Amino acid sequence: MLSTRTATGSIGVLANHAPLMAILDPAELRLYESETGIVRFAQGEGYLQVVNNSALVLVDDAQEPGSLDTSDLETKLSEAEKAAEGAEEGSEERARGERDVRRYKAFIEVAGKS
Repeated sequence: MLSTRTATGSIGVLANHAPLMAILDPAELRLYESETGIVRFAQGEGYLQVVNNSALVLVDDAQEPGSLDTSDLETKLSEAEKAAEGAEEGSEERARGERDVRRYKAFIEVAGKS
């Protein structure tokens, strides 16, 4: 099973899932290899495609929770918040800053679970 978060909410994908295309939000990506074997990643934005009994996950960033440096992420979060606040409303710079804020918050949350 694959478990993650899309733009419209959380999703779990099992074998024989109906075809699906989704936009992924920053979140924890979990791959269940068995009842007790779970592989976890902090995932950035991306896409999920489910077709012909397989899932394809394309994300801009995926890191193992143990490799995340919380203090570095908190610094980046602070910088992203300042960049978003200082950018003009509706600008691409503001949108980029807001995406970065969501990503760093999600990565900090995943790092805290490890």
